[in-house]
Amino acid sequence: MAGTTTSPDAEPDTGPGGARVLRLRGATLGAGVPAVCVPLVATTPDAAAADARALPPGVADVVEVRLDHVAGSAADPALATAALRAVRAALPDDVPVLATFRSAREGGAQPADDAAYAAVVLAAITSAGVVDAVDVELATPDAVRADLLAAARAHGVPVVVSTHDFAGTPSADALVDVLRRQRDAGADVCKVAVTPADADDVLTLLQATRTFAREADRPVVTIAMGGLGLVTRLAGEVFGSALTFGSVGAGSAPGQLDAVRLREVLTLVHAAL
Repeated sequence: MAGTTTSPDAEPDTGPGGARVLRLRGATLGAGVPAVCVPLVATTPDAAAADARALPPGVADVVEVRLDHVAGSAADPALATAALRAVRAALPDDVPVLATFRSAREGGAQPADDAAYAAVVLAAITSAGVVDAVDVELATPDAVRADLLAAARAHGVPVVVSTHDFAGTPSADALVDVLRRQRDAGADVCKVAVTPADADDVLTLLQATRTFAREADRPVVTIAMGGLGLVTRLAGEVFGSALTFGSVGAGSAPGQLDAVRLREVLTLVHAAL
């Protein structure tokens, strides 16, 4: 499997409580300090490579290439592939690449119908030796999602199955149900991001995270976006979230912190546990 020590047929590593640990090159998701993922939102392959080269050493455990920000990629998946290859060449060997084309319905930068979305994600999946994981949205039509997950399995690429709610925060039970549906769909990592209206919504997300993390057999990533959700980015380890997003330059979602400062806080929280 490109970039990871696990495979679909291998016995997975486990972390505390038996939760599965996913290893992507030099990054470990699911044990210890949450991994820091830095998104790149450049509009061309060359700019994406330049942003990757400009990352401070050691700041990013994972680099997410936001392919929806690459101009024209929805119409020409080759542009997405070029961006991924350029970033891979610019990064240290131990830093994994997460490929994400975020749909417009979940906050993406350019429109794409289901066929265009699938074509870009499939191009990422089949970029042998370049991509270490891909994001597939749970809201993708069932047949399309199943085909993408099957292709990822065939190519040995782990999948983050994600859901992003920019309208609000569902109930804790509803969030746990979403995470379970992601797991049942075949996610290697389950991810939910919500938009809180108040502190109670933040608590709702944290409660759902804790509930699902107790039963999860794979890494979980949960985020409350915006300033209200800051605590979810800083203290995810307490509740069971395995990865958080920090920016170097432009961020990809509301509320992202500077990645260097974020890492300092994560280390402080971990030391207190």
